[in-house]
Amino acid sequence: MKQGNTKISIRDYQFFYGEKQALFDINLDIRANEILSVLGPANSGITTLLRSLNRLCDLIPKVRMQGDILVDGESIYAPHVVVTELRRRLGMVFDVPSPLPMTIFDNIAFGPRLHGKKNRQRLADTVEQSLRMAALWEDVKDRLHMPAMSLSGGQQQRLCIARVLALQPEVILLDRPCSGLDPISTSKIEDSLQLLKKRFTIVIAPHNVQQATRISDSAAFMLMGRLIEVGVGDDLFANPRDKRTSDYITGRYG
Repeated sequence: MKQGNTKISIRDYQFFYGEKQALFDINLDIRANEILSVLGPANSGITTLLRSLNRLCDLIPKVRMQGDILVDGESIYAPHVVVTELRRRLGMVFDVPSPLPMTIFDNIAFGPRLHGKKNRQRLADTVEQSLRMAALWEDVKDRLHMPAMSLSGGQQQRLCIARVLALQPEVILLDRPCSGLDPISTSKIEDSLQLLKKRFTIVIAPHNVQQATRISDSAAFMLMGRLIEVGVGDDLFANPRDKRTSDYITGRYG
C-alpha cells in the first residue's frame, strides 16, 4: 500500500468496561507507512484504543464496544475475521519487555514455528532479518543461543519488536515501548522505527511529548477517552488548535 493511503479507519468508536465508558466517539484515519503518535495524560484511553485495534481488549471480561474499526476497508469485527490472524497482522509491543524464557533465537522463531515454519535455514533467515530490522542483530549475532533474559532492558525491548516483526505484520502497535529505557536505548528504538515505517504502519503511544515530536508523521491528542485533535507533520505541536492540546504540549498539565 502506498504512502498516503488509509490503512486503518476508526469510525464512531466507543468502548466500555462494564458500565464505565473508556472511549467516546473516536473517528480517526491512520495512513499506511506513517508513524502516528497518540499522546495524552494518564487515563486518556490510549492503551484501550491501541488494544482495540487488534481486539486484545476482547480478552477482558464484560467489555463491549460500538462503532467500527476498518483495516484495509474491512471491519475487524466481521464474522469471518480470524482474531489470531488479525493479531498477527497488527502486532503489539507493550511498555514492559517480556522475553520468553528461552534463547534469543527461539524467542524470534517461536511465532513462525507456531505458524508452520519448520525449515531450520528459513527460520534462521527470519531470525536474522527480524533482528536486523529491530537494530539488534549486531548486538546479538554471536550469542543467539544465550538466554534472552541476559540482554539489557533496551535490548529486550528491541527483541520484543523483532519477535513481532518475525510474524510479518502489516501494522506495529507500540504502547510506551521506551518508558523504562535509558536515552541511548530509546534513541536506537526511535532510529529503527524510522526505517520500519518504510515497510509497516506504526501506531505508538510515545513516552513523552519530546519523543512524539521526534518520531511522528502525524499525531493525535486524547483526553479522558476523547480524541481532541489530530495533526499532520508538526502541525499539532507547532500550531495546536485546541487550548487543551496546547496546555498538554507545553507542560501545563499531564
